[in-house]
Amino acid sequence: MALRSSLCISMLVAASPAPAAEDFIEGVYLQSEELCAQARKDTLQTVIEAGNIVLSSRGLESIEYNCEFLEITKATRSPSWAVTAICQEPGYLFPDVLSVTQMNPKQIDLVSVRPVDDESEASGNSGSYFLCDGVALP
Repeated sequence: MALRSSLCISMLVAASPAPAAEDFIEGVYLQSEELCAQARKDTLQTVIEAGNIVLSSRGLESIEYNCEFLEITKATRSPSWAVTAICQEPGYLFPDVLSVTQMNPKQIDLVSVRPVDDESEASGNSGSYFLCDGVALP
């Protein structure tokens, strides 16, 4: 009986989602302060539908692209986190590992280990994102 109880507890622990790292980012981030102003003026959905990427504690979201953050580990010597993610676009699914660094209270920089294949392609998951005060996820 004790073995069965311990097996059930082990299965529950394994099925539980990984807890988010302490002090991880909060709020909605876009790739420029101008996009934040547009999201406040119009809606965040309008900005997303125009093909822009939104960063939040859940991951990266766009109209036909997303990266779900799975595991978040806080660095001890810098305001940074290591993040594992599963990303998908139509017909393609891939893993990614990113560093998320708080440059200042309003700016987050992402660096992805995923190489960019094509020079015309954007910088992949890497880039700067700016906190959009007064903007919430739909």
